[in-house]
Amino acid sequence: MAIFAKEAFAGGASIPTLLAVRFTLAAAVLWALLLRRRDRTFLTGQRHGGRAPSLLAGLALGGLYAVEATAFYVALSRIDAALAELLLYAYPALVVVGAALLGRERITRGRVQALVLSSVGTALVLVAGELSTVDLVGVVAAVASACLYSSYVLVSDRVVADRDPLLVSAQVVTGAALCFLAYGLATDSIDLALSARAWVATLAIAIVSTVVPILAFLKGMQLVGVGTATILSTAEPVVTVGLAMVVLGERLAPVQLLGGALVLSALALLSRVPTAHEPAAEAARPAPAREVREHAAVG
Repeated sequence: MAIFAKEAFAGGASIPTLLAVRFTLAAAVLWALLLRRRDRTFLTGQRHGGRAPSLLAGLALGGLYAVEATAFYVALSRIDAALAELLLYAYPALVVVGAALLGRERITRGRVQALVLSSVGTALVLVAGELSTVDLVGVVAAVASACLYSSYVLVSDRVVADRDPLLVSAQVVTGAALCFLAYGLATDSIDLALSARAWVATLAIAIVSTVVPILAFLKGMQLVGVGTATILSTAEPVVTVGLAMVVLGERLAPVQLLGGALVLSALALLSRVPTAHEPAAEAARPAPAREVREHAAVG
């Protein structure tokens, strides 16, 4: 998204316009995917053995997501992007600890090792940039963004537990879109007279950087648990830096290569660590009961 955003800004898109259009387009795509289904029971009730998501809960999650995004963009406007990203990526540790305190997951040695490796690797990737601008408001906004995103992830984990991820995603993105549209209309800050370059980049953000990752992350939490899914998401800055090298011609510093190697090592370690997203009591259930619930989640 960072690379597409650079293209959108270069094409004349403002932050309010970009966010409003991004989430509105993403919401339209997600609802279109839902309406293409032959099975329309998601509109009225249960589907694949799971519960129908509450519209209010989904929209509220979207509002939380919008507030988090706003806090992060405030941070980006006041401090260096590398510092903002570094502070934001405190959220994997917050999520893992939060899930443990809430009794949802167990903290194992392998997960702790993966979390440490990924956190150190992420820090090395990001601090290679120049951290010249340190503003107190920007730092507080970035920390707030990390806390808000951690809350969003932990709440989403409960909302999507036995519900349709596609419908939850559509509701969340719609909630965020409504927030940004309301702000843009109230402040008259939405300008759709964008260049073709900006529109292409914004469309890419809506599809590649919003629809796909939000849906995949919610589905991933169902399959591997919130802690593992969150640690795996630390691959994001490594992918961004790698794409910047390929697309924008930026060069990787040796410390960034080391950081990327640590993150990839953490992901490899996680692939060998048994998922621990079921509390001990649930893990002790008879196998058939677990199989029914897992079939419902995958379905």
